[in-house]
Amino acid sequence: MSSLAARLRTLPALTGDLPDVDPFSLSPDPATAFVDWLQTAIDVGAPEPHAVGVATVDATGQPRSRVVLLTDVVDGCWRFATDGRSEKARDLLHDPRCALTVYWQPLGRQVRIVGRAAQVSEAERRADFLSRSPSARATLLAGVPGQPLSSVDEMHHQVRRARDRVDREPGLVADDWQVWSVRAEEVEFWQGVSDRAHMRLHYRWDGVRWDRRLVSP
Repeated sequence: MSSLAARLRTLPALTGDLPDVDPFSLSPDPATAFVDWLQTAIDVGAPEPHAVGVATVDATGQPRSRVVLLTDVVDGCWRFATDGRSEKARDLLHDPRCALTVYWQPLGRQVRIVGRAAQVSEAERRADFLSRSPSARATLLAGVPGQPLSSVDEMHHQVRRARDRVDREPGLVADDWQVWSVRAEEVEFWQGVSDRAHMRLHYRWDGVRWDRRLVSP
């Protein structure tokens, strides 16, 4: 065992006052159940409770994952936004299948969502962009995601120039801004338990209704 592995073994996990969960007290609709858990995470002060991992697959079959911020849960779909020139946007245009993961450490809770992503309407896309702070809009307009930079100063220069443009044109919407809406096909709720008898409640869409069942951890 390496020194790192040995050190990792000593780190505590599933710490704190973990809540007891009756799995079948969750809503039969997973989006509603998710919002309930998200509200609880917000109420207990979980750090960045809207942070969500998004996994996609590129044209070669290479999986990629990154963390973004959830922007809403609407009509049973999970939403997040991105620059259309980003890797995740290119991946989703090639293959709309994706997976989302949320973890709220203070509660020992995890939710996994598997489904397909589609872009929202033009009006919703524009409204999402304009709802962001001037500084955020400037950063989004400053450059192409993943584009090489010669220095940190170059990045700051691009952002300052973009901020000047935002101040001059407050109604400006980036052409490449996209909002993606993920319609779930599977959702799993996981509640950690200190004795490791974890709760896993799995939802699967059968084409007509949600099938819900408790599964072994």
